[in-house]
Amino acid sequence: MSTTPLPVPASRTLILRGRSHRLLHWGDTDAPMLFLLHGWMDCAETFSFIAPYLARDWQLVAPDWRGFGHSQWNGGPYFFPDYLADLDALLETLSPDTPACIAGHSMGAMIAGLYAGARPERVERLALMEGFGLNATDPGQAPGRYARWLAEQRTPPAFQVPASLEVLAARLLARNPRMHAEHASLMARALTRGVDGALVYRADPWHKGVNPALYRLEEAKACWRAITCPVLWVMAGDEGEHPMAKGVLATLDARRACFARLSEVTIADAGHMLQWEQPAALAAALAGFFAQG
Repeated sequence: MSTTPLPVPASRTLILRGRSHRLLHWGDTDAPMLFLLHGWMDCAETFSFIAPYLARDWQLVAPDWRGFGHSQWNGGPYFFPDYLADLDALLETLSPDTPACIAGHSMGAMIAGLYAGARPERVERLALMEGFGLNATDPGQAPGRYARWLAEQRTPPAFQVPASLEVLAARLLARNPRMHAEHASLMARALTRGVDGALVYRADPWHKGVNPALYRLEEAKACWRAITCPVLWVMAGDEGEHPMAKGVLATLDARRACFARLSEVTIADAGHMLQWEQPAALAAALAGFFAQG
């Protein structure tokens, strides 16, 4: 099956809060901006497959989060609120006077959802793709979590190195069976780099480290209640495939009740990485939502 030709993005580097961040751009620089925020262990190229459809009307701006893709590593543990501050700095740089249209996937959606509650005046419209928060935690988990974090300070986490680009592409296809093979090859190249003849992930291994602070669902819900803009939930038709979805799915009603102006769409025949498996359908859902602004 043939695929839609992919436009070549422009690339630039911005210094945000003292760190180098790589950004990809698609579309006319005079068009309104739509910020696309990737998830954990991903990078800006993940939006390459929806770009052909959205770049007709939007200037797409996709950063690599710190420690992912081509952006600068911390070289040590990551503090989740830093992502909110990095997003704030990005918007202050590129859209200082105009509330932003933002679409985030997975971790990127969770960052955007918290940010939109903390800074509601800075967000015009928000699409959350497969990013509805994490499983609730219990304070009793704290001792074990801190113990694990302390152990990691002595022995930093590491990624298992993929044997080759072909092996990694095959792994991506196995996890995302509706993905085109050539798209899997593109992502395998985007997610890795060569070092001394070996293939390594571009992501900082410290991202595998446990967060010593427990996820507090009630705090996330308070942020969601503070959002004033329209919000679109984009859900995968095969949502239950994702291991993190189990506890989240059981509490979706309580989570969706936090959003004052919520609409939803489900992308059929797609798992968690819906931008890889059904890019045309996802782009259509996003285009319809953001065109209402």
